Amino acid sequence: MIRGLRGATTVTKNEEKEIHTNTRLLVEEMVRKNNVEVESISHVFISVTKDLNAGFPAKSLRQIDGWTYVPVMCMTEIDVPNSLAMCIRVMMIVNTEIEQQEIKHVFQNGAVSLRPDLVK
Repeated sequence: MIRGLRGATTVTKNEEKEIHTNTRLLVEEMVRKNNVEVESISHVFISVTKDLNAGFPAKSLRQIDGWTYVPVMCMTEIDVPNSLAMCIRVMMIVNTEIEQQEIKHVFQNGAVSLRPDLVK
């Protein structure tokens, strides 16, 4: 079965190092909590709010062992008034036997406010 794993985090500054660090921490937790093997990852979409442009968050994933060939794409999140600022969102598409309701979505830092119903 193909499933989507959702994750989001925030940063405090529009700085490349912080964007990379927080993105990597988020993705590593998503993988760990859902027992994802790199070979089972189909692709990953990463969106950022318009206030984050100091670096490509996908670049940080290239530093993770085994991720060289995982297709990753960055894009800008739609600019909805009063939405959460300085936010990085991840949608990871994986092959898994985990049931939909058993997926553990990950929200870190200020992004916990996006889906408190999914925070476990």
